[in-house]
Amino acid sequence: MPNWELKNCCDHDQKLFIAFVGVYTVVILLLWRTFLLTPFKLITVFLHEASHAIACLLTCGKVEGIQVHANEGGVTQTRGGVYWLILPAGYLGSSFWGMALILASTNILTARIAAGCFLAALVIVLFVAKNWTLRGLCIGFIIFIAAIWLLQEKTKVHILRYVILFIGVMNSLFSVYDIYDDLISRRVNSSDAEKFAEVCPCPCNGFGWGVIWGMISFAFLCASLYLGLITIQFKECKGVDICSLKN
Repeated sequence: MPNWELKNCCDHDQKLFIAFVGVYTVVILLLWRTFLLTPFKLITVFLHEASHAIACLLTCGKVEGIQVHANEGGVTQTRGGVYWLILPAGYLGSSFWGMALILASTNILTARIAAGCFLAALVIVLFVAKNWTLRGLCIGFIIFIAAIWLLQEKTKVHILRYVILFIGVMNSLFSVYDIYDDLISRRVNSSDAEKFAEVCPCPCNGFGWGVIWGMISFAFLCASLYLGLITIQFKECKGVDICSLKN
């Protein structure tokens, strides 16, 4: 059974997981305003816009196009669907995907599944992309993830899980920052939160929804660390270790 109370934490693998998350966080913060992180920031924007698109499709709407811009902005053109579900899906969805990638990195099988789903999403979006920034981003990351996967399977360079973990940490941090920058520290009248405040009957303005979404996004980040530690410690009842950080 999973050790929900995290008794006897932390063993070597759990400490390694915490260390990698910590190192990645420090590296990301140090390189935050450099061009080196730009592709990974744009991937977070991609997941933000993809989450809008998924919410639209799940509520019987139609996605007419997706754009990601070099200035870290993006637009998803939709028709129909449930608008008040589509609007928060961007920020909260990208936070959720960050958590999912962090959890997927705890074992090689789930890392492969995450990489495969990520590649499939990139290929699909490549065909609905409306600008060359997004097309180039999709092509670049398809090549990047495929190359990392090939190294994982054909050589002794086993880094697929650590790449998935880095993308997850980067996505989680940028999602929290993006909510703060777009919705809390400065009020953008055309933001998703302001639009949501207009259609939601609750007595809450865009700033208030920004704070709420920010708290939820931060909760996703904390949950990814907690659940990651549990997953690493968990053993399947058949005796197969699904979460050792060793390949």
